[in-house]
Amino acid sequence: MNDSDTSQRFLLNDSAIRGQWTLLDTSYQTVLAKHDYPLEVQALLGELMAAAVLLTATLKFDGSLTIQARGEGPVHLITVECTDDNHLRAVARWQGDTTGLNFKSLLGKAVLAITITPDKGERYQGIVPLSGDSLAECLEFYFSQSEQLRTRIWLHQGNNRAAGMLLQVLPYNSGVEIDPEQQNEDWTRLTLLAETLTADELLNLDSQTLLHRLFHEEDVLLFPPEPIDFRCTCSRERTADALVRIGREELDGLLAERGNVEVTCQFCNQLYVFDAVDVAMLFQPNPAPDSERRH
Repeated sequence: MNDSDTSQRFLLNDSAIRGQWTLLDTSYQTVLAKHDYPLEVQALLGELMAAAVLLTATLKFDGSLTIQARGEGPVHLITVECTDDNHLRAVARWQGDTTGLNFKSLLGKAVLAITITPDKGERYQGIVPLSGDSLAECLEFYFSQSEQLRTRIWLHQGNNRAAGMLLQVLPYNSGVEIDPEQQNEDWTRLTLLAETLTADELLNLDSQTLLHRLFHEEDVLLFPPEPIDFRCTCSRERTADALVRIGREELDGLLAERGNVEVTCQFCNQLYVFDAVDVAMLFQPNPAPDSERRH
């Protein structure tokens, strides 16, 4: 059995092809415990969470990666965010009966966006066409078209776990000498081997056993595992900043109607309460900073 909540990089030596494997257990269950999600929405959340970890691992930056879909299907909003140090959070909003619906039916006419937000530098967003029958197929198409990197992704969810594996050719700026013809041969061979991967293997085997089963005739370099956890980035300070953007007039109206302003984080259900004094302080020329409370 795998250690829970882990991400691990691997290289297939002499092939200029890299990989990433991840398993989500406690972090996934924590997300599911925040809302009463139907089974179909649970499955979609699990695949998106595993995908976010895999995609974040391919980037060399300090910041966060977000996968978000907005559309007209029963799942009208779903958001997953993963930071460079593998802090993960996710939420979905749905309505109606989702029983038996597949990936495309759940999202309907949705726009799937990948947003990279570095701690320093400009934000980048790429749009992922929902052209495939699964999330994995859509993300593979995104990499081939937007990044010009051949990529294969396997995503599975079950028994309160979610898992994923990625294979990808190394980019030409990786510092590794690449022979295009040899890379083509290696890619064909390795992806055929990886195609034998089952959901049961991905969800229940440890990374070393899994990779040996798939690539036992290959030279695989497995990097140390990196832990993953659920961690929300909301805080009272960030909530206060959002309230300022709403405007004093609207906040005063809420105070008159309810006596205070309540904001609940959609990811973790943390409640932030601001009374009339708190709201007034938000609009002072030099407001005293709120104490930041992360969880």
